[in-house]
Amino acid sequence: MRRIAYLISGFVALGLGLVGAVLPLLPTVPFLILAAFCFARSSPALERRLLDHPRIGPHIVIWREKGAISRRGKRAALLAFGFSIALGLLLVPLPWSLVPVAAAILGGSWIWTRPEA
Repeated sequence: MRRIAYLISGFVALGLGLVGAVLPLLPTVPFLILAAFCFARSSPALERRLLDHPRIGPHIVIWREKGAISRRGKRAALLAFGFSIALGLLLVPLPWSLVPVAAAILGGSWIWTRPEA
């Protein structure tokens, strides 16, 4: 039963990660790291597919080994945060337009303090 729960959680995290590749405020890599974690406990073959993926795999491996984020990944995250802030300030009335600002400050400061790979 636990294996099935991890498998389902892995697919949900993978789906959210793929949606996050398109939506600016939804993160991609953390969901893919979570998917790899869940697949490691439910389906080693699916975990291996994620780790062997040429674009996704290296980020997961670096995170597992060093807790690190690449400089390129940090820049991409900050650009996404900036885009989300601009969108929020343009399209959403106050005080709700400040939510992306708060998320960017919290998330961005955490991301920027991680070691670089």
